Amino acid sequence: MLETILAISGKPGLYKLVSRGNNNLIVETVDAQKKRFPAFAADKVISLADIAMYTDEKEVPLREVLNNIKTKEGGKVASIDYRKASKEELFAYLGEVLPNFDRDRVYPADAKKLVQWYNLLVENGLDNFDETLQETEGDNIDDRKA
Repeated sequence: MLETILAISGKPGLYKLVSRGNNNLIVETVDAQKKRFPAFAADKVISLADIAMYTDEKEVPLREVLNNIKTKEGGKVASIDYRKASKEELFAYLGEVLPNFDRDRVYPADAKKLVQWYNLLVENGLDNFDETLQETEGDNIDDRKA
């Protein structure tokens, strides 16, 4: 599932890949509005499946971190208010779900974005973080090659 959820640099929120055009991707917002628009090659687009968080030993896929938050929160939205939380509060929360995260390379903005993305996914029923692209049902993307 995370393969089709995208982050677009310079645009808030998350987007679901709907289709591919000749020179663009058709994406839909992951919220109640479900607004569709094209994302072009000039936009920096990255799949959540390709994102990892730094730890002291290695990089941990975002999928694992999201699952850790889901386990901690019991599948509900995060208990921390990322908008009002201080750096110390964000890092304490992140330390609960990823104890050995690299405090030098993970910034407070990264922790805020992580909680924001988690909440957005859970609120919109996209909380099966282990699901792979082949298991996604109802997905009409014919050409999955980049």
